Formats: sequence, structure tokens, C-alpha cells
Amino acid sequence: MKITSHTKVVGILGYPINHTLSPQMHNAAFAHLGLDYVYSSFEVKPENLRGAVRGLRALNIAGVNVTVPHKERALEYLDELSENAKKLGAVNTIKLEGEKLCGYNTDSEGFITSLEKEGNTDPEGKKILLLGAGGAAKAVAVSLANQGARKISIANRTKERANALVTMLKHIAPQVEANCLPLGGDELNKCATEAQLIINATSVGLKSDAMPPIDANALHAGQLVYDLIYSPAKTRLLAEAEAKGAKILNGLGMLVYQGALTFEIWTGKKAPVRVMREAIMI
Repeated sequence: MKITSHTKVVGILGYPINHTLSPQMHNAAFAHLGLDYVYSSFEVKPENLRGAVRGLRALNIAGVNVTVPHKERALEYLDELSENAKKLGAVNTIKLEGEKLCGYNTDSEGFITSLEKEGNTDPEGKKILLLGAGGAAKAVAVSLANQGARKISIANRTKERANALVTMLKHIAPQVEANCLPLGGDELNKCATEAQLIINATSVGLKSDAMPPIDANALHAGQLVYDLIYSPAKTRLLAEAEAKGAKILNGLGMLVYQGALTFEIWTGKKAPVRVMREAIMI
């Protein structure tokens, strides 16, 4: 890859960020199509987010992905939002369009594509347990509701955020039974036992061998346990689920599919999905 003064710079904002595979995924795609772009990672502490987002325009950075913990707060500093980003209240993609910073969210479509293609699972009619209520969890919950999930139970450390997400779901998909519950305890374990699909949209397991507060005995064959974390490739949650006979899926596929959509927003070119996946196989 030859970088010149004409090379367009894109990247990812997050904290922490050293686990991300996005640079190798996107740079492989740029190289494959011969596009004059380069992708880097930018570690941005929460207190520096405003300056970082506003600085994109000043530095003429073509676009960035936005990851934990910035997906919701980044909205405050943008000029325009896609309809999906407005509905979700979170962005994972920013593009500099002229002088405007425009926000998008490709997480929901990326998640559903991964769930259906790699998990061989259609959420229609299913009972689902979702751990987390942040930006990624919102995208997941809304996409599940739109695909006809029967029941979505949301467990989050902060009850107010879980309640807010339940309210959102009841507004956009009143036919879906939505409720919130504590992140831990007998009620959560009972819900986990009954769920056909369990999704971890928290950061638990990202930096250590920690596991969400679910009793491993609540996991069993007939379930799909999906952890949005992709590094490590098999979190403790997934290892425990696999040992109990459940199907497991990590977030690598979601990363690829949402990344492909982001690539197309930035470049206007069809993303080479196979190349992107091969670049980050772990």
C-alpha cells in the first residue's frame, strides 16, 4: 500500500481499541479494489470524544467507525443522521460529506445477516434474552423485533437503560413482548433457560475470562448463544455454552457484514466480503 498526500484516511474511534480487527479488514478491501484509502485506529477516551469527532472535519478525515463506548454519545456532535441512526439513537459509522459529518448505523443489518447466514437462525417467533442495553444492543433488539421475534427480554446493569430500550421496542413493534430484568439472579437464569437465543451485547469477556452473570446450567442444547465479542474468538460464555451442547456464534460475522456496509457508504463501491473475512480470520 502506497500512502501519498492524496490518500483518504478513515479509521475507528473507541476505548479501548487495541483489540480491533477493523484496520486489517478494511485495508485488505481497499488493496483488493485498488482504492487510495488507508484505515487506522484512534483510541479516544470518553472525555475527548467531542474533540475527536469535531476534529474529523478539520483534518479532512473521510470517515470513521464508532465503537464502544461512543456509539450513543457521538450523535451529539454530528450534522446529519440516517433514519436508522435516528431510530436507534446510536451510530457506528460517520462519513464526511462536504462540510457535514453524517452518521449511519450498519450494526442492525450486519447482525441479522450474520445471524441468518452463519447462525442458520430466523428470529421469528423466538424467545430471546439480550444482555446489554447500549448502542450495539439497541441495533440488535430493533432488528430482532423487526424480524418478528416473539419475546425479547433485556438484562442490563442499569435498569433505566433497559427500561428505555423496552419502551422503544413497544413503540416500534407493539406485537413483540418486551420486558427487562436484573442482570443477575434467579429471574435471569430462568429466562436464560427458556430462551432459544441468547445474545451478549455487553463488554463482559472482552478483556478477561469473565462471564456474564448467568448460571452455566441455564445453557443447553437447542439454544444459539451469540456473543458480539469477536476477540477472543471464544469467550468464556461461548465455551460454557458449547460445553452444554448449545450452538455458538461470535461477533466476527457481524463485524464483516456491518463493515461491508460501512465500506460501501464511504467508497460507493461494492465491498469484497470474502476478502474482508479472510483478512481477519482468527
